[in-house]
Amino acid sequence: MNSHSLRLSAERFLPDDGYAGTLVARVWRPAVQGPCVVALREHGVYDLTAEFPTVSTLLDLPEPARAVREATGERLGSLEEIVANSDESRRDAARPFFLAPCDLQVVKAAGVTFATSLIERVIEEQADGDPGKAQEVRARVVAQIGTDLSAVKPGSAQAMRLKALLQEQGLWSQYLEVGIGPDAEVFSKAPVLSSVGTGADIGIRSDSTWNNPEPEIVLAVNSRGGIVGAALGNDVNLRDLEGRSALLLSKAKDNNASCAIGPFIRLFDASFGLHDVRRERVDLRVDGPEGFVLEGLNSMEFISREPQDIVDQTIAAHQYPDGFMLFLGTLFAPTQDRDAPGAGFTHKVGDRVSIRSARLGELCNRVAHSESAAPWTFGLRAFMANLAQRGLLAKGGL
Repeated sequence: MNSHSLRLSAERFLPDDGYAGTLVARVWRPAVQGPCVVALREHGVYDLTAEFPTVSTLLDLPEPARAVREATGERLGSLEEIVANSDESRRDAARPFFLAPCDLQVVKAAGVTFATSLIERVIEEQADGDPGKAQEVRARVVAQIGTDLSAVKPGSAQAMRLKALLQEQGLWSQYLEVGIGPDAEVFSKAPVLSSVGTGADIGIRSDSTWNNPEPEIVLAVNSRGGIVGAALGNDVNLRDLEGRSALLLSKAKDNNASCAIGPFIRLFDASFGLHDVRRERVDLRVDGPEGFVLEGLNSMEFISREPQDIVDQTIAAHQYPDGFMLFLGTLFAPTQDRDAPGAGFTHKVGDRVSIRSARLGELCNRVAHSESAAPWTFGLRAFMANLAQRGLLAKGGL
């Protein structure tokens, strides 16, 4: 595994407006051998677990941002210290470090919510997951479909006319169905507690030869379906597996360390709300160990579906008593060649992946193979046992 530094810094970890918002996260605290719910404040990182044993508990309160502001908490250290110790390759296991900011929430993801990524999904399918065929297929598909579907409202009469036209041309796809049809694609991205946080390795399968990061905004939704905050996420994707068959989606998406969320959840308050999410710009940068640089952008203003509509479709026929985290999809789909002309982009072990936005800070991870990334061992039984040992289960509301 490449050991070059992730160059984590408190300045980039924080949003541009610093501590103006209500920022909550999770920290592994060696003293209790378990995770803690923390607030990020100007004078340090404060453990709020005595009042809110889980993030799920906190987000279910009537006014979570107010509850965080009114909680005192116990200072664990400075933000600079804990951020620096979150780089997995340099971590001191005896000191606190950041985890993914969610705990009991199910992790869901919406796919094909942007026009550009929609076209790339069609190309993956037409190329049968072969990156060598993608350039030729891309030219043919774009010539038929065009590159601007952003004006088409999913499920509208215009979308249905476009669907009929594409079917006549033999270009209809399962991706177009969820991209412009009435039903959003929402799938389960990762098991509860398996997401990794900033500074951790992110995983790609060693048998994948065509894969990429997916920089996204992730909504924090409580048990009542209320959107109460947002974070950044990397919905790591294996394009070759998904391109071969949609039935391989789970294998392409849900692997060890393949879901990164963080660095914190910014709760909705007077400084930040869903209207800000709808305007957020998410920047991506990949720095390869060989000096390769890839830059990309996910601009939420181009999303085809309203975030609230995706949440509503998620809860229409299912309940989430502990809440859920919802990836909103991405505009970004890399086509830049890395190793050879026409070969496109794929990850290399050791890539540094930075995902940052003005209001949600920076999520930074290093690429490893899922098989060699740190194994996920702290599951629900371990979590409940740890909370019980700390006398926190008696608080209820978990």
